[in-house]
Amino acid sequence: MENNSYQMIKDFIYKKLQDINGVLPKDKIESEVENTRNLILQVGLDIFAQILSVNSVNNLTDSDWERMQRELETHFNVAMDPGILVQGKEQQQRDNTWWSGKEKQLSDNYYWSRYRDYIKKSLPPEVIKTINDDTDIVMDNIEDPSVESFSRYGMVVGHVQSGKTANYSALVCKAADAGYKFIVVIAGGINNLRNQTQERLNEAFVGVDKGIPVGVGKLGGTRNELLPISLTTAEQDFNKNDANRSSQGLNFDNINSPIILVIKKNSNTLRNVITWLKAQYKNQIANHAMLLIDDESDYASINTREEDDPTIINKRLRQLLSLFRKSAYVAYTATPYANIFIDHEAGHDDVGKDLFPKDFIYALDAPDNYFGARKIFLDPERKHIIKIDDYAEDIPSNHKKDFPLPSLPESLYEAVRLFLLNVAIRNLRGQTNKHNSMLIHATRFTMVHQKISLHIDTYVSSIKKDLHAFGNMPKAIQHSKLIREIKDTFSVRYSNLDFNWDQVLESLTDYIDTIIIREVHAKTKIPLEYRQDVVTNAIVIGGTSLSRGFTLEGLSVSYFLRNTIFYDTLMQMGRWFGYRIGYEDLCHIYMTQTMADNFKLIIEATEDLIDDLKRMSEANMTPYDFGLSVKHHPDSGLQVTARNKTKSSTDIYFEMKLDGHLKETSWLPRDDKKNNRNLMAIRQVITYLESNQYKYENPTGNSLLWRDIEKEVVHDFLQSFQVYSADPFGLKSRMPIDFIKEYVSKVDTQWDIALFSGDEEPFTVGDVQVNKEGRKVQVYDQYYEVLNRQVSSGPAEAIALPVAVRKNLGSNRKNIRAAMEKPLLMLHVLSAKINNEPKELPAFGISFPGGVASENKLVKLKINSVYIQELYQAIDEEESDD
Repeated sequence: MENNSYQMIKDFIYKKLQDINGVLPKDKIESEVENTRNLILQVGLDIFAQILSVNSVNNLTDSDWERMQRELETHFNVAMDPGILVQGKEQQQRDNTWWSGKEKQLSDNYYWSRYRDYIKKSLPPEVIKTINDDTDIVMDNIEDPSVESFSRYGMVVGHVQSGKTANYSALVCKAADAGYKFIVVIAGGINNLRNQTQERLNEAFVGVDKGIPVGVGKLGGTRNELLPISLTTAEQDFNKNDANRSSQGLNFDNINSPIILVIKKNSNTLRNVITWLKAQYKNQIANHAMLLIDDESDYASINTREEDDPTIINKRLRQLLSLFRKSAYVAYTATPYANIFIDHEAGHDDVGKDLFPKDFIYALDAPDNYFGARKIFLDPERKHIIKIDDYAEDIPSNHKKDFPLPSLPESLYEAVRLFLLNVAIRNLRGQTNKHNSMLIHATRFTMVHQKISLHIDTYVSSIKKDLHAFGNMPKAIQHSKLIREIKDTFSVRYSNLDFNWDQVLESLTDYIDTIIIREVHAKTKIPLEYRQDVVTNAIVIGGTSLSRGFTLEGLSVSYFLRNTIFYDTLMQMGRWFGYRIGYEDLCHIYMTQTMADNFKLIIEATEDLIDDLKRMSEANMTPYDFGLSVKHHPDSGLQVTARNKTKSSTDIYFEMKLDGHLKETSWLPRDDKKNNRNLMAIRQVITYLESNQYKYENPTGNSLLWRDIEKEVVHDFLQSFQVYSADPFGLKSRMPIDFIKEYVSKVDTQWDIALFSGDEEPFTVGDVQVNKEGRKVQVYDQYYEVLNRQVSSGPAEAIALPVAVRKNLGSNRKNIRAAMEKPLLMLHVLSAKINNEPKELPAFGISFPGGVASENKLVKLKINSVYIQELYQAIDEEESDD
């Protein structure tokens, strides 16, 4: 890669900081940066170049030094907490310190020690410490390989692109140190992902690739007698003949080193591994432990059919585990919805136990420098999202695989221009040795990928031609329409950048020839490759092959048109999550408003489930409890239900648990007549309470509370209020009104009713008066959406709690709901500015008492079979990628 002064000086400081054990002292980064600046001033650039063993070093500007300090602080000053553990009942009774408390101290930790030294080059001490702690916990839960017989089933939940590979690489190393002899890593269902995972495990564990030292193998101190035997290579999946040659007739009994396979999730490959093992060992393998790591395990591992007809891959995984008397299965996923719903009641005695993580679930935290879903989609400003609405004519959502694609939407051309600007800007920031990628994920069809690629290639070639001709001229924009369009994009997207247009244009002109176009699919002719000796600046076009696990290095611009309602599929398509040190401000995602809303919905549901997991851990609850929590969760359960029902089902029922949840009408109809009727429904409730002499309280501010109201009042209100929902059961709008009505009918309890007051104009019903609550709303064709979907603000439910209880609970709304005794109907009259005019919008919420450990008041309803068929059609489309 090209050398540059900025990066060389930064590397010099980085190595000095890296050599400090433990967490860096306060202000250490600032002092090291200042020391280096002073050293250069004292000895001069020529002598400093000799210190770095390079030919020359250029001076840096003040802004370069400031940016360098910020980047080093982003890397080193990282907080990362240990994860959350939930164990099965039997697991809670076992020895869960066999590794961390004993074997780790007895082992020389050869594999883990060298992997730890290897990742010191790229990860800060706090992150390495957490990886160590996290994998110690997983090791404690998978069992001591010296135990005579065991089978353990667990799941590790991480974040998309947040370092799960680093985590299970550490687990592989520690398992090998502990004595696990046979390690299988299943890495997705496509070749490029398997190959990428093999390369990473070669670097982390094997230390050799094609006989050449890589990764940990370059550190020195390699012990040949402990060299892992890899039966797969970076280019080749498992093959019985190759496996026989690689193992050279050796078996587990006469070798000290572990055997590892990295295979794709393919039924034929799994069958070949099983056949090879059976040929090597006629009986069940009794003396040697196996670790099976199922990466991206939500993909094709779950038993999605009826109990007597398990999917073939699920069956093969269980067959493979059953060949060993001692085995541990650990699923790694960022989307637990499908995994934990594996039918834990089905026997499958003929092919071994199912893969439900009955023994443990462990949720990893992400470092605070992780560029994740929360930063992107829960940011009220959504500064990283660029909404697109101009694609329908160029790339219709229902296009077929032979769609001619005569043109591309202008928004896609703008995205390309933005990526070219990013390459130029990162080079100006001294990041010339870093890869850059753009993702175009606009179709699932290979033929259409190829046509997109042709359009993009033609466009980029035209830009290259104009930059060669005019890029270095003083008034380039006057000579080239394309350069003028690039400047327009620069002015719109980067008005506050630390470089001006002339600097960026000069950099872009210098680097435009490095831009390449690559397709990633089964028929790819030229593979996408991130080499270590040359920088890759790639516009990458693909679909399924890019949607699960594959990492695009230096991804800064994504153009995303694919759609699916399934959480796991959608989250895995989000390749833009990860670490973006030094260029997070340049990261943008082009997508529709609907898709951005879908991601927000998923993220909120996921965070709610992880919070449930934490509470279950504190209450010593089990993976089975978490499975039920996901199964019955108002925002995720139907997804899982649909995936686990047969297409021929006619009567499909869904059970929802509303305990501990808050449901609000954050989508309000954009219809004056409906809003007037809804306002009348609120007035009628208040009038009824007044006329029947229910006395209100003022527990908090000017808001009002009526206690111990019969449920019929709430029932009548819900019948009168017209909720807006764009889909059955209120999945997207987060107001499952039919289930709530069923709850009111079936659960025999009194209710509390609150009318909230804000800071806007008065709202009066008889002698009752409050102030309307000011809210910002987003305007859509048929509805208004309350900004951030927060109809109520702060710990609103606390209004129903006694003062003493309220003070002890703080502002955590889940804690407040856990302390509530009765459900709470929350009435709101909102005041929103629409076209600068105040708009009166009635809304309500219902807060249900209880939480993860409360009595299950399950609400069961029959689901519209037509809607389920639509869900299945979505599944079919996702699974039929060309």
